[in-house]
Amino acid sequence: MRILVAEDEKDMNRLITRTLEKEGYGVDSCYDGQEALDYLESAEYDGAILDIMMPKLDGIRATLKIREENPLPIIILSAKS
Repeated sequence: MRILVAEDEKDMNRLITRTLEKEGYGVDSCYDGQEALDYLESAEYDGAILDIMMPKLDGIRATLKIREENPLPIIILSAKS
C-alpha cells in the first residue's frame, strides 16, 4: 500500500512517515498542498494524509481538487479545535 503524507511541520511529517513505514507502507511525503497535487498526478496512491493548514494550498482546497478526479481515501489532520 502506498500513502502520500502532506504535512508542513517537518518533525510531524517525519514522525508520520516513519510510523507508516515501520508498519510496512510505502510512503511519499511533501510539505504543501500544491506539492501533494503534483505527487498525486505523477503516481498512484492508496490513500493520503493531509494537514489542514499548509502553505500554497491548504488541505481542504487540496482535497476539493483531488475529489474532482479521484475518489482517493483522505485523512485530514488539524491542530484546530
